[in-house]
Amino acid sequence: MSGEAHVNSLEGYFSIFKRGMKGIYQHCSKQHLHRYAAEFEFRYNHRAKLKISDTERANAILKGAEGKRLTYRRLDSVVA
Repeated sequence: MSGEAHVNSLEGYFSIFKRGMKGIYQHCSKQHLHRYAAEFEFRYNHRAKLKISDTERANAILKGAEGKRLTYRRLDSVVA
């Protein structure tokens, strides 16, 4: 970890997390909590207050997705 950590840093992160969970997702299962926490960690570490532009943020997202693939479960049992 670089820099210093303060209670205010934790409160700032938790504020972003709480706002996002109430406003975007409304529910968080224990099984996926680590994914939600990782998303809001990214949002906190790449926020505008740190003078990170939208372009830099988008490049960081694309770099993080490099070499990974999104898969889905086929729903064969669904009747059309």
